[in-house]
Amino acid sequence: MPRYEYRDLRPQPDAEKLFLGWMERLDREFSIPDVDHRSLVVRDALHHLYLGRPYTLPDAARDSDAAQAAVHSFDPRNATLEPECYGDVDAAKYAERKPLIWFWMMYDRSPAGLNHWLGFRVRAMLARHVFKHCGQNVKIFHGVEVSFGYNLTVEDNCTIHKYVLLDDRGEIIIRQGSSISDYANVYSHSHDLNDGMIVSNHRTEIGPRARITYHATVLSGVTVGEHGMVGSMGVASKNVEPFHIVAGIPAKTVKVKTIAPEEVRKAAEKS
Repeated sequence: MPRYEYRDLRPQPDAEKLFLGWMERLDREFSIPDVDHRSLVVRDALHHLYLGRPYTLPDAARDSDAAQAAVHSFDPRNATLEPECYGDVDAAKYAERKPLIWFWMMYDRSPAGLNHWLGFRVRAMLARHVFKHCGQNVKIFHGVEVSFGYNLTVEDNCTIHKYVLLDDRGEIIIRQGSSISDYANVYSHSHDLNDGMIVSNHRTEIGPRARITYHATVLSGVTVGEHGMVGSMGVASKNVEPFHIVAGIPAKTVKVKTIAPEEVRKAAEKS
């Protein structure tokens, strides 16, 4: 089978210069961790993105209630996000990140959010301020959501596709070169069977060079080993051994990759 490399596509030079300048200005502003400062920067940027003009206070005499509500909602201080309601949140850490997470979510829903070239760069810039660690050449598509952000590590050369949920209430580590496909869910917390308000947080680890494929789920505390793969719709409730491909609910090994070391293949044949 042929091996296809990605094509290198770019915007027009004048647009590229504008895009990079805009991101650099946001990056400088977001480097200041003060919550109010970040909130004002986000409010103003979203006003420009959605309405195409500088921020102005809503005018009760001119604007409808709905229009005023929309403008007020550009300010992250007027929005409530689900993760900040959780009892295990570090309120101070989350407060610093909340404006950036709100901007991320709203940017993705704006007309600019579907521009891949720009979006990859905007999200990587934001991730460096939101995540515990974000490596080099990380590509994040639109619609990806995180819980706290500060418990999330994404190493170099990882790709996270559309509408992925990364629930880092405990901790998630995505090792180098790993890929998480569209609509996949990765969890790091679980609930008590008898009392749903009792929550256990764990570390969930993916990779290196692992693949979580379309609509798959990795449950809290699971490690997907090097070159491991969780097949479409699969639910990994136990650790996935290196080079193993698992599928089903609950996911079980269905194959071992042909690139696996000989000792891994022999061990799989005996099991």
